[in-house]
Amino acid sequence: MAREDNRRNRRDRDETPEFADRLVAINRVSKTVKGGKRFGFAALVVVGDQKGRVGFGKGKAKEVPEAIRKATEQAKRQMIRVPLREGRTLHHDIEGRHGAGKVVMRSAPAGTGIIAGGPMRAVFEMLGVQDVVSKSIGSQNPYNMIRATMDGLMKESSPRMVAQRRGKKVSDILPKAHDAAPAAPSENAEA
Repeated sequence: MAREDNRRNRRDRDETPEFADRLVAINRVSKTVKGGKRFGFAALVVVGDQKGRVGFGKGKAKEVPEAIRKATEQAKRQMIRVPLREGRTLHHDIEGRHGAGKVVMRSAPAGTGIIAGGPMRAVFEMLGVQDVVSKSIGSQNPYNMIRATMDGLMKESSPRMVAQRRGKKVSDILPKAHDAAPAAPSENAEA
């Protein structure tokens, strides 16, 4: 009995409304049968916690709400964690590809906002990114665009991850403030 209660509590905790979801596309398909046409629906949903986790899913059913529910469940199961700089933008510029779809995502200064098209915008909003500049090149299919965006986001790495991989400190990886400043011209250079 106690084991069932634990399972029920765990399931209730998993279904807490900590995730926001965004419906990206609904596709209606029809099958012609003897008596007429049978309609089905396919839904594409992006889910995220707006703090660095995002996932997408697709669901198919005879009714729209059921397709959306299936897509949302699949998206929650396939979530990935993406490191964000200052909790608002990407650490570095990245490219993502899937099929004929290619996307380019660039980090942006504060106040830029989300400059992205339809399906990519949904991913960034659910991820919690506030400043990003992106461009979709190639396929405009929302499925391919989202998969290409997720492919690029999986390649994202933070200075902490790079430092850990290389066995160094984060301060060794990041450029120093005095290194970034241009050197003052010396007086001997004029002579």
